[in-house]
Amino acid sequence: MRRRSLLMAGGLAAAAGWMLPGPLLAAEAVDVLLVLAVDVSRSVDEDEARLQREGYRAAMTDPKVMEAVQGGMIGAIGVTYVEWSGAEFQRQLLPWKRIATPRDAESWASALAEAPRASLSWTSISNAITFSARMLAEAPFEGIRQVIDVSGDGVNNSGPPVEGARDAVVAQGIVINGLPIMNDRPTFGRRPALPLDRYYAEAVIGGPGAFVVAAEDFESFGAAVRRKLIREIAGLPGPVLERA
Repeated sequence: MRRRSLLMAGGLAAAAGWMLPGPLLAAEAVDVLLVLAVDVSRSVDEDEARLQREGYRAAMTDPKVMEAVQGGMIGAIGVTYVEWSGAEFQRQLLPWKRIATPRDAESWASALAEAPRASLSWTSISNAITFSARMLAEAPFEGIRQVIDVSGDGVNNSGPPVEGARDAVVAQGIVINGLPIMNDRPTFGRRPALPLDRYYAEAVIGGPGAFVVAAEDFESFGAAVRRKLIREIAGLPGPVLERA
Protein backbone atom coordinates (compact mmCIF):
# COMPACT_ATOMS: atom_id res chain seq x y z
CA MET A 1 0.00 0.00 0.00
CA ARG A 2 2.80 2.44 0.76
CA ARG A 3 4.33 1.92 -2.69
CA ARG A 4 0.93 2.32 -4.38
CA SER A 5 0.31 5.50 -2.38
CA LEU A 6 3.63 6.94 -3.53
CA LEU A 7 2.87 6.08 -7.13
CA MET A 8 -0.50 7.82 -6.93
CA ALA A 9 0.95 10.85 -5.14
CA GLY A 10 3.79 11.11 -7.64
CA GLY A 11 1.39 11.01 -10.59
CA LEU A 12 -0.88 13.64 -9.08
CA ALA A 13 2.08 15.88 -8.24
CA ALA A 14 3.47 15.66 -11.74
CA ALA A 15 0.07 16.42 -13.27
CA ALA A 16 -0.52 19.39 -11.00
CA GLY A 17 3.03 20.74 -11.34
CA TRP A 18 3.74 20.93 -7.61
CA MET A 19 6.32 19.26 -5.39
CA LEU A 20 5.53 16.32 -3.16
CA PRO A 21 4.88 17.21 0.49
CA GLY A 22 7.57 16.75 3.12
CA PRO A 23 6.66 13.24 4.34
CA LEU A 24 6.93 11.82 0.82
CA LEU A 25 10.30 13.46 0.28
CA ALA A 26 11.82 11.53 3.17
CA ALA A 27 15.17 9.77 2.75
CA GLU A 28 13.54 6.52 1.57
CA ALA A 29 11.79 8.02 -1.47
CA VAL A 30 13.31 7.64 -4.96
CA ASP A 31 12.23 8.29 -8.54
CA VAL A 32 13.11 4.78 -9.69
CA LEU A 33 14.15 1.49 -8.10
CA LEU A 34 16.73 -0.06 -10.45
CA VAL A 35 18.09 -3.61 -10.37
CA LEU A 36 21.25 -4.03 -12.44
CA ALA A 37 21.17 -7.78 -13.23
CA VAL A 38 24.53 -8.79 -14.73
CA ASP A 39 25.48 -12.06 -16.44
CA VAL A 40 28.51 -13.83 -14.90
CA SER A 41 28.22 -17.15 -16.74
CA ARG A 42 31.32 -18.94 -18.04
CA SER A 43 31.02 -17.25 -21.43
CA VAL A 44 32.15 -14.04 -19.68
CA ASP A 45 35.91 -14.33 -19.14
CA GLU A 46 38.02 -12.33 -16.67
CA ASP A 47 38.82 -9.49 -19.09
CA GLU A 48 35.18 -9.23 -20.16
CA ALA A 49 34.00 -9.27 -16.56
CA ARG A 50 36.40 -6.41 -15.79
CA LEU A 51 35.11 -4.40 -18.76
CA GLN A 52 31.55 -5.07 -17.63
CA ARG A 53 32.13 -3.77 -14.10
CA GLU A 54 34.19 -0.83 -15.29
CA GLY A 55 31.35 0.04 -17.65
CA TYR A 56 28.86 0.20 -14.78
CA ARG A 57 31.27 2.12 -12.54
CA ALA A 58 32.05 4.71 -15.20
CA ALA A 59 28.41 5.10 -16.21
CA MET A 60 27.09 5.56 -12.68
CA THR A 61 29.60 8.35 -12.00
CA ASP A 62 29.16 10.03 -15.39
CA PRO A 63 27.97 13.68 -15.11
CA LYS A 64 25.20 13.09 -17.66
CA VAL A 65 23.86 10.16 -15.63
CA MET A 66 23.98 12.26 -12.47
CA GLU A 67 22.13 15.02 -14.32
CA ALA A 68 19.39 12.50 -15.13
CA VAL A 69 19.27 11.38 -11.49
CA GLN A 70 19.00 14.90 -10.10
CA GLY A 71 16.51 15.93 -12.76
CA GLY A 72 13.82 13.64 -11.38
CA MET A 73 10.90 14.77 -9.24
CA ILE A 74 12.66 13.49 -6.11
CA GLY A 75 16.23 13.72 -7.42
CA ALA A 76 17.36 10.28 -6.27
CA ILE A 77 17.35 6.65 -7.42
CA GLY A 78 17.68 3.35 -5.57
CA VAL A 79 20.14 0.85 -7.09
CA THR A 80 21.18 -2.70 -6.36
CA TYR A 81 23.66 -4.86 -8.32
CA VAL A 82 22.80 -8.52 -8.94
CA GLU A 83 24.98 -11.19 -10.55
CA TRP A 84 23.50 -14.30 -12.13
CA SER A 85 24.33 -17.30 -14.31
CA GLY A 86 22.49 -20.64 -14.37
CA ALA A 87 19.24 -21.53 -12.61
CA GLU A 88 21.14 -22.26 -9.39
CA PHE A 89 23.02 -18.97 -9.08
CA GLN A 90 21.74 -15.48 -8.43
CA ARG A 91 23.19 -13.18 -5.78
CA GLN A 92 22.78 -9.60 -4.64
CA LEU A 93 26.38 -8.44 -4.91
CA LEU A 94 25.77 -4.87 -3.71
CA PRO A 95 22.89 -3.98 -1.36
CA TRP A 96 20.38 -1.29 -2.15
CA LYS A 97 21.85 2.20 -2.15
CA ARG A 98 20.14 5.55 -2.55
CA ILE A 99 22.05 7.70 -5.05
CA ALA A 100 21.32 11.42 -5.09
CA THR A 101 24.75 13.07 -5.33
CA PRO A 102 28.09 12.50 -7.13
CA ARG A 103 29.52 11.39 -3.78
CA ASP A 104 26.84 8.68 -3.51
CA ALA A 105 27.71 7.49 -7.01
CA GLU A 106 31.45 7.41 -6.28
CA SER A 107 30.81 5.40 -3.11
CA TRP A 108 28.74 2.89 -5.09
CA ALA A 109 31.40 2.61 -7.80
CA SER A 110 34.13 2.01 -5.21
CA ALA A 111 32.11 -0.76 -3.59
CA LEU A 112 31.64 -2.45 -6.97
CA ALA A 113 35.38 -2.29 -7.68
CA GLU A 114 36.13 -4.10 -4.42
CA ALA A 115 33.43 -6.78 -4.61
CA PRO A 116 34.57 -10.38 -5.28
CA ARG A 117 33.72 -11.96 -8.62
CA ALA A 118 32.14 -15.35 -9.30
CA SER A 119 31.77 -17.25 -12.57
CA LEU A 120 29.47 -20.20 -13.18
CA SER A 121 28.17 -22.09 -16.19
CA TRP A 122 24.88 -21.76 -18.07
CA THR A 123 22.56 -18.78 -18.52
CA SER A 124 19.19 -18.47 -16.81
CA ILE A 125 17.69 -15.10 -17.73
CA SER A 126 14.35 -16.35 -16.40
CA ASN A 127 15.68 -16.99 -12.89
CA ALA A 128 17.60 -13.70 -13.00
CA ILE A 129 14.36 -11.83 -13.71
CA THR A 130 12.45 -13.64 -10.96
CA PHE A 131 15.25 -13.03 -8.44
CA SER A 132 15.46 -9.35 -9.43
CA ALA A 133 11.73 -8.93 -8.85
CA ARG A 134 12.23 -10.33 -5.35
CA MET A 135 14.98 -7.76 -4.75
CA LEU A 136 12.53 -5.02 -5.75
CA ALA A 137 9.94 -6.34 -3.31
CA GLU A 138 12.56 -6.22 -0.52
CA ALA A 139 13.90 -2.74 -1.38
CA PRO A 140 14.19 -0.38 1.61
CA PHE A 141 13.09 2.61 -0.51
CA GLU A 142 9.78 3.67 -2.05
CA GLY A 143 10.07 4.14 -5.81
CA ILE A 144 7.72 5.77 -8.28
CA ARG A 145 8.96 3.34 -10.97
CA GLN A 146 10.52 -0.12 -10.78
CA VAL A 147 12.99 -1.32 -13.44
CA ILE A 148 15.07 -4.46 -13.99
CA ASP A 149 18.07 -3.91 -16.26
CA VAL A 150 19.25 -7.29 -17.64
CA SER A 151 22.64 -7.50 -19.36
CA GLY A 152 24.21 -10.62 -20.83
CA ASP A 153 25.88 -12.26 -23.82
CA GLY A 154 23.69 -15.31 -24.39
CA VAL A 155 20.18 -16.72 -24.59
CA ASN A 156 18.27 -18.47 -21.82
CA ASN A 157 19.54 -22.08 -21.64
CA SER A 158 18.81 -22.97 -18.00
CA GLY A 159 15.71 -22.85 -15.82
CA PRO A 160 12.15 -22.06 -16.99
CA PRO A 161 11.35 -20.33 -20.28
CA VAL A 162 12.20 -16.65 -20.10
CA GLU A 163 8.91 -15.46 -21.59
CA GLY A 164 6.87 -16.81 -18.67
CA ALA A 165 9.14 -15.20 -16.09
CA ARG A 166 9.02 -11.91 -18.00
CA ASP A 167 5.23 -11.91 -18.23
CA ALA A 168 4.78 -12.68 -14.52
CA VAL A 169 7.11 -9.84 -13.49
CA VAL A 170 5.64 -7.31 -15.94
CA ALA A 171 2.20 -8.11 -14.50
CA GLN A 172 3.51 -6.71 -11.19
CA GLY A 173 4.05 -3.30 -12.81
CA ILE A 174 7.81 -3.78 -13.28
CA VAL A 175 9.58 -2.75 -16.49
CA ILE A 176 12.35 -5.00 -17.86
CA ASN A 177 14.98 -3.47 -20.15
CA GLY A 178 17.81 -5.32 -21.86
CA LEU A 179 21.48 -4.81 -22.64
CA PRO A 180 22.66 -7.71 -24.83
CA ILE A 181 26.37 -7.95 -25.61
CA MET A 182 26.76 -8.87 -29.26
CA ASN A 183 29.96 -10.89 -29.22
CA ASP A 184 30.37 -13.61 -31.84
CA ARG A 185 30.78 -16.44 -29.38
CA PRO A 186 28.20 -19.23 -29.88
CA THR A 187 26.22 -20.48 -26.89
CA PHE A 188 27.67 -23.89 -25.95
CA GLY A 189 28.51 -24.63 -29.58
CA ARG A 190 25.14 -23.51 -30.97
CA ARG A 191 24.31 -20.18 -32.52
CA PRO A 192 20.96 -18.70 -31.50
CA ALA A 193 18.12 -18.70 -34.04
CA LEU A 194 17.88 -14.89 -33.70
CA PRO A 195 20.55 -12.22 -33.29
CA LEU A 196 20.88 -11.60 -29.57
CA ASP A 197 19.48 -8.05 -29.68
CA ARG A 198 16.33 -9.28 -31.42
CA TYR A 199 16.07 -12.18 -28.98
CA TYR A 200 16.16 -9.73 -26.07
CA ALA A 201 13.58 -7.51 -27.78
CA GLU A 202 11.19 -10.41 -28.38
CA ALA A 203 11.71 -12.65 -25.35
CA VAL A 204 13.27 -10.66 -22.48
CA ILE A 205 12.07 -7.07 -22.22
CA GLY A 206 8.57 -6.02 -21.21
CA GLY A 207 6.40 -3.33 -19.69
CA PRO A 208 5.53 0.23 -20.76
CA GLY A 209 8.41 1.84 -22.65
CA ALA A 210 10.68 -1.21 -22.36
CA PHE A 211 13.72 -1.11 -24.64
CA VAL A 212 16.99 -2.75 -25.65
CA VAL A 213 20.36 -1.04 -26.05
CA ALA A 214 22.78 -3.50 -27.63
CA ALA A 215 26.55 -3.32 -27.13
CA GLU A 216 28.51 -4.52 -30.18
CA ASP A 217 31.05 -6.18 -27.88
CA PHE A 218 32.46 -5.91 -24.37
CA GLU A 219 34.69 -3.00 -25.41
CA SER A 220 31.63 -0.87 -26.23
CA PHE A 221 29.74 -2.01 -23.15
CA GLY A 222 30.48 1.15 -21.12
CA ALA A 223 28.97 3.46 -23.74
CA ALA A 224 25.88 1.25 -23.95
CA VAL A 225 25.42 1.27 -20.17
CA ARG A 226 25.69 5.06 -20.05
CA ARG A 227 23.06 5.55 -22.74
CA LYS A 228 20.79 3.00 -21.15
CA LEU A 229 21.02 4.43 -17.63
CA ILE A 230 20.26 7.96 -18.82
CA ARG A 231 17.21 6.78 -20.73
CA GLU A 232 15.73 4.59 -17.99
CA ILE A 233 16.48 6.98 -15.11
CA ALA A 234 14.98 9.94 -16.95
CA GLY A 235 12.15 7.87 -18.42
CA LEU A 236 12.95 9.11 -21.92
CA PRO A 237 11.06 7.78 -24.98
CA GLY A 238 12.93 6.16 -27.83
CA PRO A 239 13.14 3.13 -30.12
CA VAL A 240 12.52 -0.35 -28.74
CA LEU A 241 15.86 -1.53 -30.15
CA GLU A 242 19.03 0.52 -30.58
CA ARG A 243 22.76 -0.12 -30.71
CA ALA A 244 25.43 1.82 -28.86
